[in-house]
Amino acid sequence: MSNYKYYLIIDLEATCCNQKTIARNQMEIIEIGAVMVDANTLTIVDEFQTFIRPVRNPVLTSFCTELTSITQNNVDNAPGFPEAIKHFRQWLQSYHNYIFCSWGDYDKSQFEQDCQFHQVGYPLASGHINIKKVFSIAQGFKRKYGMSKALKLVGAPLEGTHHRGIDDARNMVKLMPFVLGDKKLSSL
Repeated sequence: MSNYKYYLIIDLEATCCNQKTIARNQMEIIEIGAVMVDANTLTIVDEFQTFIRPVRNPVLTSFCTELTSITQNNVDNAPGFPEAIKHFRQWLQSYHNYIFCSWGDYDKSQFEQDCQFHQVGYPLASGHINIKKVFSIAQGFKRKYGMSKALKLVGAPLEGTHHRGIDDARNMVKLMPFVLGDKKLSSL
């Protein structure tokens, strides 16, 4: 991971339901939260955030709003996926030699799914690193931990609202020294 100038940490939020009324392959991105992190200093150099108006299930479930704090008004007044991706691409044009990082593989898969559905080109030219997996490997853990549990393990507070894309992306930055193995915890 040391060959990059930036780590692009992305966290997505998507339509969801706890009653299984929205199938996994029907979920849609409703927020992109992204932070560009300097690979040498591990500091945030820039951020991108947008809500996205869903089309398959345009009305958010109460579960989704409770989980994410994203309101119906947030998405009703948001751009559609193609326009949001256009803005995201414009933001990315300022950066080169980055690697897309996310806590798990979900974010990459959801991006691919929504791009295919909306017939929009995948916006990330770089590869992808599952930093949840790398965190466990770097720390010698046998199991993989959720982001909030990983923050507790390293003694860092979860700031903002959990399950808000931009807040979770910012929180992942705190875990990067442990992902990279620069800081070590004792095995659990």
